[in-house]
Amino acid sequence: MGGARGGGPRGAAGGGGVVRAGPGHPGPRSLGPALLELLAGAGPGPVLVTCSTIGATAEALAPALGAPVLRVDRPMAAAAVRTGPRIAVLAALGPTLAPTTELIAEEADGRGLPVTVTAHLVAGAWESFEAGDTARYLSRIAAAADAVTGADVIVLAQASMAGAAALTTTGIPVLASPAPGLAAALALTAAP
Repeated sequence: MGGARGGGPRGAAGGGGVVRAGPGHPGPRSLGPALLELLAGAGPGPVLVTCSTIGATAEALAPALGAPVLRVDRPMAAAAVRTGPRIAVLAALGPTLAPTTELIAEEADGRGLPVTVTAHLVAGAWESFEAGDTARYLSRIAAAADAVTGADVIVLAQASMAGAAALTTTGIPVLASPAPGLAAALALTAAP
């Protein structure tokens, strides 16, 4: 893919497990130097960070990197805020809840919109993910989404949760980050 500075969006610090945050791993801010080295080594062009937990830290490194850094979940958070004020956030891993709810609050503040965010940790989902049982992982998330009431929109906090959206039966919109995040990253590469 072509783009600014000669390259398309690069995935970094997510999915590949190169930089980790969570149980047994240092917090996102302490990863700054290693993350900057990882992002710089990925080559020229915009960077799409697919890990919600370290997204804010990665975005803050954009000036030092000299390239745009986009959180995969930022476009989803913006869409959630536009959808309605009562937002339910589902996560399979606890450390993802705070960065996601903070991102939603940031997007709401930037638009002058009041929101109420309710965070839900999906019991047993992360264990299923770590065991490689994707079907069980996604079905636990879908069941948790279907159990949500009193929300205008449901946000799936981790990119790996996206497949659960198609399994839900709720009438509440369920948002996942990969498609809007990738679209936003591609738009960055098309910008002059």
